[in-house]
Amino acid sequence: MQDYALTVDRFLDHGAKWHGQAQVVTAGGPDGDAGIGYGDLRVRANRLSGALLDLGLKPGDRIATLAWNTQHHVEVWYAAMGVGLVCHTLNPRLTIAHLAAMVAKADDRVLAVGTGLRDIAEALLDACPSLERLILLDGETPEAGRTDVLALETLLADRGRPAVWGDFDERSLAGLCFTSGTTGAPKGVGYTHRSNYLHTLRALQADSIALTAADSVLVAVPMFHANAWGLPFAAPAVGANLVLPGRVTDGASLARLIDRHQVTVAVGVPTVWLGLLDHLDATGGQTHSLERVIIGGSSCPDSLLKRMESRFGATVQTSWGMTELSPLGAISPRTDQPGAARGSGRPPLGLDLLLTDADGQPLPDQRDGVGHLKVKGQSVVNRYFGAETTATDQDGWFDTGDLASLDEAGNLTLAGRSKDLIKSGGEWINPVEIEEIIGALPSVGLVAVIGRADPKWGERPLMVIEPARGQEIEDDELKAALKGQVADWWIPERVVRVEAMPLAATGKINKTVLRATYGGA
Repeated sequence: MQDYALTVDRFLDHGAKWHGQAQVVTAGGPDGDAGIGYGDLRVRANRLSGALLDLGLKPGDRIATLAWNTQHHVEVWYAAMGVGLVCHTLNPRLTIAHLAAMVAKADDRVLAVGTGLRDIAEALLDACPSLERLILLDGETPEAGRTDVLALETLLADRGRPAVWGDFDERSLAGLCFTSGTTGAPKGVGYTHRSNYLHTLRALQADSIALTAADSVLVAVPMFHANAWGLPFAAPAVGANLVLPGRVTDGASLARLIDRHQVTVAVGVPTVWLGLLDHLDATGGQTHSLERVIIGGSSCPDSLLKRMESRFGATVQTSWGMTELSPLGAISPRTDQPGAARGSGRPPLGLDLLLTDADGQPLPDQRDGVGHLKVKGQSVVNRYFGAETTATDQDGWFDTGDLASLDEAGNLTLAGRSKDLIKSGGEWINPVEIEEIIGALPSVGLVAVIGRADPKWGERPLMVIEPARGQEIEDDELKAALKGQVADWWIPERVVRVEAMPLAATGKINKTVLRATYGGA
């Protein structure tokens, strides 16, 4: 058989050759939504590769991006990865100190920055000795006289030239992403070309994300987190239209994009779709073209799933993943099938799951019992970026830090983070069970349960809720909903209400912030 290197540039090559007119659409430019075919985008990205090499970058060097979901961000991805540079995506919602630490650890040489983020980028340029220059995306232009700040279009015009793509080992790093840090300090995950390629094939399986050339995909999950779930690779691989919302993901904007671009598949976290639901309810709008909504990032109450399916008129696919998994771990099938259940679905080919006890020993019965979830596969982290030791055990299993169960059909149900368990009076309380009950109440928008220091019991559960819009709910009603559903001593004595739940950029509830704010005695 031929030695065919599995490098990510092949996805855009394929899209350009066989689906050249399929569109990459970016929302909200000065002249409205902007679209470009895969054929033209491939030409631009390839010329940008030549420009980056002309700046003195060489294979293995890191180029950071601080940008939203836009055409230019996609171009930088393929331009960098196509010639063996490593694309390090940065989260614009982190502090400058945190971003600077990540840039320093990655030793980034260039930073590509999106609209509205120049102040942060220039602060990083001043704070990070490794950064040599900025590249402004999305039509931004530099101030006169700054030789270390370049506009993308000027760079393409002055230095752009064709470059050879894929002339390196498939095990070379393609991307770098630091974990969100919602449960601890962020750690760098380096994605290889091979791992990204095989992850894309996993995502395209029929019982997985399963895109086709007939689809128009709204990517409401940020490109700066876990490869945007791999969609900028998967869409051109099959010729699906890629609809990018830019920096705006409010309900009205998403509704407009879905209608205007006949979106068939929408992907994002539950909080994004809550905003769309509220907008549709307030305006009476419809999403006629929508066929599937794929959610992940955090657990979703069954009541919200049913509301989404009813209001959108679409199938909702639940999923589970991690930055360390590239990120897809499990997903429910696109259609109802025998043995299918809500939960988080089943792992596609290429990923294996194992439940163990607290000591790392496999549970004798892998079904219908809660255990510590470990994973193994061709797109699972083996060693964090810059670490000297592996992140896996002696048998190659990576500990996700999650508690989970598998039913008889193999459907995965998460039972919370092992670090989130609350030890009260020497006994464990699982906050996820409380959150699922309270989250099903129509008057509750979001809920989180954390451990609060207690002088007598060590820890006691504290409930934090964000009421649904226009709703009120009394403490007694919340506690009554738990009565008889969980042990009495699990029921939180104290409830805190917040106007807006602190969220990580991925849409997950940030329990690190909640614990820092409310976890003290």
